Amino acid sequence: MIRVFVVDDSAFARRAIARVLGADPAIAVVGEAAGGAEALLRIPLARPDLVTLDLDMPGMNGLTVLRAVLGRDPGLRVLMLSAHTREGAEATVEALAAGAVDFVDKSRFGLMEFDGLGRELVSRVKALGWAGRRTGAGGSRREQAGGEVSPVCSRLLPSAPACPPARLSADVCVLGASTGGPAAIQQVLEALPPDFPLPIAIVQHMPPGFTGPFARRLDQRCRLRVREAVDGDPLEPGRVLIAPAGLHMRVNSKLVAALSPEPAQARHVPSVDELMLSAARARPGRVLGVLLTGMGDDGADGMAEIRAQGGTTLAESEASCVVYGMPRAAYERGGVTRLLPLPELAEWLAGVKVTSRGEASARP
Repeated sequence: MIRVFVVDDSAFARRAIARVLGADPAIAVVGEAAGGAEALLRIPLARPDLVTLDLDMPGMNGLTVLRAVLGRDPGLRVLMLSAHTREGAEATVEALAAGAVDFVDKSRFGLMEFDGLGRELVSRVKALGWAGRRTGAGGSRREQAGGEVSPVCSRLLPSAPACPPARLSADVCVLGASTGGPAAIQQVLEALPPDFPLPIAIVQHMPPGFTGPFARRLDQRCRLRVREAVDGDPLEPGRVLIAPAGLHMRVNSKLVAALSPEPAQARHVPSVDELMLSAARARPGRVLGVLLTGMGDDGADGMAEIRAQGGTTLAESEASCVVYGMPRAAYERGGVTRLLPLPELAEWLAGVKVTSRGEASARP
């Protein structure tokens, strides 16, 4: 049973959320709070696995509550409820960087559409709750993940080195992430030097209105230049392009970003697979693919194709993933060269040096 605590200043919203969540046999709502101060008092007593937290509350807002709660219990999983406004999107991105594991854009639902919001919440809560269940021996799964790779991961790739090869044959780095990805991407990019030798293209699953603030925050925090991609943007070393929500980003043979809403029926728009498969076609054998935390299997086919073409692929291990879904799927399809916890993955990338096409072809 996943134990959930609900924080929202609206009594109607609290009741509706608690009713929908509580109707699922896998979820138990163990407490509610109408504001920040009340939440800080009640959450420790309720010992939830996950907290749903409204971002926009009078007095102590959700971001302040988030930081206080995680300061006391870094292993607690917090799912933010936010609104698609400029201020709401920027605050949501800040909350994700501060440790919230995911968010739901509640403005996608009308004032009375709590059934739709409820289904979305149930889906997220169950995925996040099971992935982050507290262990009986003390501490949370996240707290216990800071050390060695889990037994499952060490069996998968027992000899994965912590440092990159002296030289890597690559022209571009493509990276994908979903649930838990914003904080993971920030950690990776903050580790990279300003002279990182590869252009980077990133797909992070987010609804429209959130990728722009996400890119701006990364640009402020990292030594590389980061921006939300525009159709026709060149991919250049030292530059990071973030795929805009609602558009697929692909890479052509000239290393130029092409944006398109098609295929619109794709499960995720933008799609990690679309980005990675295009890069594998554009520069076969010279792509570095990176897949971080996330639900589902987006990116698994792309990673497999990059590796099959002779490229190099890294995936985040279960030890540090918020949700070990996408990396697991990529490994099971044979698409992972190295599986590493996030700190080691970031360190590996920071040490990358590349071999030019001329150098590669001159080798015996």
